Amino acid sequence: MLPVRAVVMDIEGTTTSIPFVLDVLYPYARERMPDFIRRRRGEPEVSRILDEVRELGGVWNDEAVVVRLCEWMAEDRKVSPLKELQGLIWEEGYRSGELVSHLYPDVAPALRDWHARGIRLSIYSSGSAFAQHLIYGHTVDGDLTPLLSDYFDTRMGPKREAGSYHRIAEAIGLPPGELLFLSDVREELDAAREAGWQTVWLIRSGLPPLAAAHRRATRFDQIPVSP
Repeated sequence: MLPVRAVVMDIEGTTTSIPFVLDVLYPYARERMPDFIRRRRGEPEVSRILDEVRELGGVWNDEAVVVRLCEWMAEDRKVSPLKELQGLIWEEGYRSGELVSHLYPDVAPALRDWHARGIRLSIYSSGSAFAQHLIYGHTVDGDLTPLLSDYFDTRMGPKREAGSYHRIAEAIGLPPGELLFLSDVREELDAAREAGWQTVWLIRSGLPPLAAAHRRATRFDQIPVSP
């Protein structure tokens, strides 16, 4: 097995509990979206995002835009303008102190250890790169952004397609075989493996099917990482 020079991590179910995202972050954004759009629709960044929603969703007035965004959230659609808007809403929550990100207790110590050993650490999630930065900048273990080099989102491509991992490897500038992807979703791991990456399947609860072409771990301190 090749050494690991960079670790790329999923968020939900890997570093952060799924209930935090589904039961805290998503409802927070959904409840505040109409007021947020009303207050900030004149800002260039928000205006650009709303224009993208109109184009993709085939809607025009602000009320219809909000309805379409809520539909996409309910369907868990990985739509870039939705993810960007959620990130801006969460920014207000993090800055006000209303939001603090959950982390599994084994995550921060492992990230600090790997970073100290010269391993490059990155995030790949369907949430926007901006939202990812917020999540790791306001955790129960403090600001972890100094440990992270890259934030990749769906603009790199879908997480279940091998081409996305080829693009990320090119962006990081390392051979795929020296990259390790951590996720709780087998289809994502399959795509990374197809692209030549090393993989570890995080099993935070329950048991996966017996047949799996991936190493498994229940905690970050069980993952062998050597530069």
